[in-house]
Amino acid sequence: MEYLIRFAQIHDSFRRAELEALADLLHIHLAFSEYNQYSPHCIIVLPDEAAACALIQRSILSQGIYELWGSGSTYEELHGNIARRTSSQWRIYQSSSFKFEVQAFHIRRSLAEQAEIIQSLAYLGFEGPIQLKNPEQTFSIFEECEWGIKEPKRIHFGRFIAGSSRTILDKYTLKKRKYLSTTSMDSELALLTANLTQAAPGKLFYDPFVGTGSFSIASAHFGAVCMGSDIDGRAVRGKKGINIATNFQQYRLEDKSLDNFLADLTHTPLRQGKFLDGIICDPPYGVREGLKVLGSRDGSGKEVVWIDGQAAHLQDKYIPPKKPYSFERMLDDILDFAVESLVDGARLSLWMPTANDEEVELDIPTHPFLEVVSVCVQPFNKCTSRIIVLLTSTDSSRLTLKRHNQGHGVF
Repeated sequence: MEYLIRFAQIHDSFRRAELEALADLLHIHLAFSEYNQYSPHCIIVLPDEAAACALIQRSILSQGIYELWGSGSTYEELHGNIARRTSSQWRIYQSSSFKFEVQAFHIRRSLAEQAEIIQSLAYLGFEGPIQLKNPEQTFSIFEECEWGIKEPKRIHFGRFIAGSSRTILDKYTLKKRKYLSTTSMDSELALLTANLTQAAPGKLFYDPFVGTGSFSIASAHFGAVCMGSDIDGRAVRGKKGINIATNFQQYRLEDKSLDNFLADLTHTPLRQGKFLDGIICDPPYGVREGLKVLGSRDGSGKEVVWIDGQAAHLQDKYIPPKKPYSFERMLDDILDFAVESLVDGARLSLWMPTANDEEVELDIPTHPFLEVVSVCVQPFNKCTSRIIVLLTSTDSSRLTLKRHNQGHGVF
C-alpha cells in the first residue's frame, strides 16, 4: 500500500537515510515510489497501516504520514486517480467526523481558494459532521509548486494516519538544558543521529567524545543504555555539581546512563571484544578544538608530583598532559575501535568536516570490515559543510587488530 510522508523543511539530505534506518531497525519492508531530496513529500510502499504508524512515530524529520488516495499533475488528473484508487473506501468513512486541509508548498492559498479546492472533493460523499478539532478523520490536499508559479506541478490527496516524533524537540531543546558547553550538539541533530544509529531498548551505546552528553541523552530517549568518555576531565566532572548526570536526571533517564569516564581512544580502559550496539560521536576538529590525545610531546614519562602528600595525577583537578593528534589518524583509530567493539550489524555514526585545517578535502573513511551505509551533508553556507558517515559492522570474526595502548582494564 502506498503512503505519503510530509517532511519538515530541514536537513533534506538526511530524510531518506533516517527512514531507511528506522525501517531496518523495525524490520519493516520499505520501498520508495517517489522520492526527491528537495521535495516536501515522498511516496513509499509499506505492508500496512501498523507499519506506517511504527515508522513515522520514530521519525524526527517527518511531520506525518498519510494513506495516499490519489496523485496528479492537475486537479482533473487527481480526481480521476482518487476515483480509480479509492472509490471502494469512501463508504467506510461516510459517517465519520472529518476535516479537510490544504497544504501548499511555495505558494499561499487564500481561504476562498482553499474552500474551492475542498469543495471540488464533494463527490467523496462524506455525510459525517465537520469537526475542526480532533476529528475522526483528517484529509489533506498537498500542492507542490515552483517559486513564483501559482499552478502546482504535483498534487496529492491523502488520509492522515499518524504524526511523528518532532513534538519532542521542544522538550530536549538546548535552551532548557541544565548542563551545556559551546560544542553541545543541537538536540534535533542529536535525536536524528540516534535514529540513524538505530538506538533502541536493549542496546548499549558509547560516545568516545561525550562532552556534555547530547548524543547520550538522545540515544537514551529511544531506550538505549549509554556511556561515554572524554579526554577533557572538566567536561566529564562538570561544575558545582552540575554535569552529564544532571542532564539525565532532568529528563528522568537515569536508568539509561551507565557511566562516563576520562579517556581517549588510544588510552581506553574498555575491555576488548564485541559488546557495543552503537558508537555515536562528533570528534573535535578545527583550530578551535585543538585535537590532542593523552601523552607527552616527547613520549617520555614524567616524575610523580606530590601535593600535600598525594600524587597530583590522582587528584580530581588533575589535567593530564596531551600531545597533538592528526584528524586523519583519529579517523583510523575510530574505525579500528569500531571494528573491535561493535557487534556484527551494529552502526557507527561519525560526524566529520568535509575538509581539514589546510582546506584539503577529506575522503569518506572506509575500512575492510565496515560498510558505508549512507553519507549525509549538513551545509553551513556555500563554502563550508560537515557530513555524517554511517557505517555498519560486517562479519569481522577473522580480524584481530593490535590496540594502540598497552594493557586494558575490564568494563
